[in-house]
Amino acid sequence: MSEQIKSEITEVLTLHVGDVVKGKVVKVEKNQALVDVGYKADVILPISEISALHVEQVSDELNVGDEIEVKVLRLEEEDKVIVSKKAVIADKAWERLQHKLETGETLTATVAEIVKGGLVVNVGVRGFIPASHVEQHFVEDFSDYKGRELTLKVVELDPEKNKLILSRKLVLEEEENKKKEERLSQIEPGQVIEGTVQRLTDFGAFVDIGGVDGLVHVSELAWDHVEHPADVLSEGQAVKVKVLKVDKENERISLSLKETQAGPWQQVADHIKVDDVVTGKVKRLVSFGAFVEVYPGVEGLVHISQISNRHIGTPHEALKEGQEVKVKVLDLNLDQKRISLSIKDVEEEVKEEKVEEEKDVQAGNNSGLNVTLGDMYPELRNLK
Repeated sequence: MSEQIKSEITEVLTLHVGDVVKGKVVKVEKNQALVDVGYKADVILPISEISALHVEQVSDELNVGDEIEVKVLRLEEEDKVIVSKKAVIADKAWERLQHKLETGETLTATVAEIVKGGLVVNVGVRGFIPASHVEQHFVEDFSDYKGRELTLKVVELDPEKNKLILSRKLVLEEEENKKKEERLSQIEPGQVIEGTVQRLTDFGAFVDIGGVDGLVHVSELAWDHVEHPADVLSEGQAVKVKVLKVDKENERISLSLKETQAGPWQQVADHIKVDDVVTGKVKRLVSFGAFVEVYPGVEGLVHISQISNRHIGTPHEALKEGQEVKVKVLDLNLDQKRISLSIKDVEEEVKEEKVEEEKDVQAGNNSGLNVTLGDMYPELRNLK
């Protein structure tokens, strides 16, 4: 045997199942490609072993002259060797994906297919994004997602079963939480912030103030009594609110709508003055008098001594809660938020007015009695 023949024999590559070798595509057929890896015959790369996803035709993925890595799957008779390109990519991908699962790192991928129940991507292996993990909200039609690049997190993987579950929703939730933390760090009690009403409940309204929600309790909606938040607000409405309290640890923010508006005690000076007589409603009866609402959210005190001209033992003898009464303003102290009122003075003024009216009537009657016959019959004035 010549030295040249001996040299050629020693250069022939020996292959075993599982080997990973480099080669060059020498022929592209409809359902397979032939690859020269230095073996005594070209190895066969079936169309099903090219990519983790479905391939319509080999020429879509490979061209003659492409250099690729393949893994030996089977050794058959007559030097026939079956190899896989996707297996090489998958081995590297599973290792990378396992690391991302353990560390929580994200990865990016382009949506390749829309299938029943979700989306499919190629990340070296076939990855599935369930419909419930695409967005934070329900999505009815996924047709717009094909071709979109998404940032994803690994939820579950099993190389033996070729199973990879990915999630975009987890990425969005993490981003939202980071924004919340950043926003919370910027919010302090006393700030007045613009927001949008998100939800109405029986006990108040939740307002979005830039990525975080705060609660306006029903008692903080208005200066006067509010039965239900829907009576004064609607979802989607833009509002200004004042921050009352921030619990950053529990992500709770207490807000007030009424604190951004002029309070009733600020407004009352424009409507009520000392000596004015106004109509009010008895709100509460106590042992020492009655509290009467004379302006929305403003109550004044009618001391028991100012309720009636007659002696009474308790306010209940003359008044009842809910009753409308006329009161006179005796004193108005806005700084201390106090108003002194009197029902008795109004009654006395009414009596005095009646007395004056009676006097006028009596005076008119008396003047009529002094009319003489001469006044009634002028022609009698000349009679002697």
